[in-house]
Formats: sequence, structure tokens, C-alpha cells
Amino acid sequence: MRGSDGMQETLFTVAKLDDFVPADHPLRSIQTLVNEALAQLNGLFNNIYADTGRASIAPEKLMRALLLQVFYSIRSERQLCEQLRYNLLFRWFVGLAIDDAVWDHSVFSKNRDRLMEHAVVEAFFTEVMRLADANGLLSKEHFSVDGTLIQAWASHKSFRPKDGSNDQTPSGPGRNAQADWKGKPRTNDTHQSSTDPDARLFRKSRNTAAILCYQGHVLMENRSGLVVGAVVTHADGMGERKAALAMLDTVPGMQAKSLGADKAYDTQDFVAACRQRNVTPHVASNDTRRGGSAIDARTTRHTGYRLSQTIRKRIEEHFGWGKTVGRIRQTIYRGVRRVDQHFKLTMTASNIVRMARMLGAVPQGAT
Repeated sequence: MRGSDGMQETLFTVAKLDDFVPADHPLRSIQTLVNEALAQLNGLFNNIYADTGRASIAPEKLMRALLLQVFYSIRSERQLCEQLRYNLLFRWFVGLAIDDAVWDHSVFSKNRDRLMEHAVVEAFFTEVMRLADANGLLSKEHFSVDGTLIQAWASHKSFRPKDGSNDQTPSGPGRNAQADWKGKPRTNDTHQSSTDPDARLFRKSRNTAAILCYQGHVLMENRSGLVVGAVVTHADGMGERKAALAMLDTVPGMQAKSLGADKAYDTQDFVAACRQRNVTPHVASNDTRRGGSAIDARTTRHTGYRLSQTIRKRIEEHFGWGKTVGRIRQTIYRGVRRVDQHFKLTMTASNIVRMARMLGAVPQGAT
């Protein structure tokens, strides 16, 4: 007998959002970590919001929603709010009941400056690292560092002379004709993007094209491969080494440490600065550099050096995840502070995914 194609809804339905989420869904362990970290920010949230007036949307829910946007590669807050209207898994993770109204997408724009002003993302990153440390996942002695380019939300056509002149010659008719800059020097000293003034024209190597971009930097501990430091700077040839030293200065403890890095960090000044900080520079030897490598067999002959050179490549896993899942290949934000906030949140999300997987693999109480 053929069944009916009609749909008959019951007058009353008794169901909880938790019933729709499988017991082994990966978001369950992720939500536990996120909620534990957000609970420690209660005092910060109390200071941000006034004691009187109309109740706002809970900042904890906004943070969970922003994490969902990273986890599921949702391209905009408008699409995120659309998903929250009918996606029961998203509602469960954020903390919205089935019949709760979903806020407008403009809420994120209005609250982003508030979160940035009070360094909420940075505080959340710190609490996630505290949880990792409490579970014995962090190394206090061995680290790795690297950087990556983040393409800015600006085109080459927006890169105009600072004096207001026009150096772009259209190559054909039409409103959006290809510009011709052949034979015309274009540098960061003389030009600036009208779309994103903080972006810099930079190329990673001689064989690659120059793009308007930022530099994202990561300091990773070597035990579990978790990011313990993340920052975005203007793109320039000295940015990687300056950011590495700045992140090293935030690592607590006076014990001896090691730092793995690639050939870009093999300079006399960087190696000397590391040793002044009681940090052994396990940088890749660049013998082709003028003047030779800054390190010698006193460092490279040890087994620890070879281990650091192997483990340091795990940073690329965070960069790869962030660019394919977290949307940092080309940022949609403008200004170094907003890009920095987005980068830190993406690296925090990458840490949470890794921690949930590692903590779930070992039963509690096991040795």
C-alpha cells in the first residue's frame, strides 16, 4: 500500500534541542571546552555592559556564533543568522531555544568594536590556553614560530599615489577596464590603498607576485602543536622576526627554551636576540645568505635541533586549516586591528578543535 505524501503535524510536540544532536557529534566536546572558557570571562562581561537599561544579547552567545562561523566556513554574518533560523544544531550550540527569535546580522557589526575595545577575543584565547595547560597539553620549553600572508580586502586598483595624482592608464574602454602600470614604480612609500590604508604591497619571494596583504604570525608549543601566540602585523621584510620576539616575550618562565623556525629567521640579529632571552634558536640554516648562516654545528649537531626542524612544520596545519576552513586566506575585514581580531579567533578555533580531539581520545583518569 502506497503511503500518503501529505504531512500532518501534531498539535503539541515535546522535544528538546539536545535530542536532535547525536551523542557522538564533535560539537559536543567542543561546546564543553567553549562554555568552560566563557564561564571564566563572566567578570569581564560584567564590566563591559551597564548594570541598567535594556538587556542586550548575551556576549557568550555572540562568541559561540562567531566560532560557528569559523567552524563551518560561513562567509558572512547575514548567512550565519539565516542558518540560525532553521539549523537546530547551530541553535543548540549557540544556546537559542527552538522558539527564540534570531537577532539581526547588524548586531555583529555593532558589537565587534566593543569586543575589540575590551580585548574579549584575546581574553578568550588566554582562557582556552589555560584549559590546555590544566590538562597537561602545553610545553613550557620547546616552541616553533612561523608567519603567513593574509590577502587584504583591497584590489591593486585601490593602490593609489599618496599625493593624490593618478598613475593608472586604462587599457581599454568600460568602467572597470584593466589598469596599466607598466614602467611606473609602485611602492608602499609613495602609494597607499584607498580601500584599506593598513594593507601593504608585499611579495613572499622573488618568484611570486606582490599583493596587498597583512602578515599573520603564530607561536606554537611543540608538545601538542597548539598555538600559544598569534598576532597580525603590517607586511614587511622584518615583520616575521619582530613578531616572533614579541611573542616570545609573552611566554612565562625564565627556564631555557628552544625555538624552531625556517630560513627566514636565520639572521645575526634574530639569533642574538633569542640567545639574550635564554632561547636556543633552532632555525633552519641558510647557507646561501650573504655572510653565511648565523648558526653553526654548536646548535645543529644536537638531536633536539633535528626534532625542532621536524615539528615546526606542524604550524602549517594551523595555517592550512585557517585558510581552507577559517577564511583567512583573504580577510573580509579592513584595518590591522580587525584583521588581527579575526586571525586570533581563527587560531583559537583551530586550538579548540585540536584540543577536543586530543582530550576525547584519552579516557578521563587514564595514565
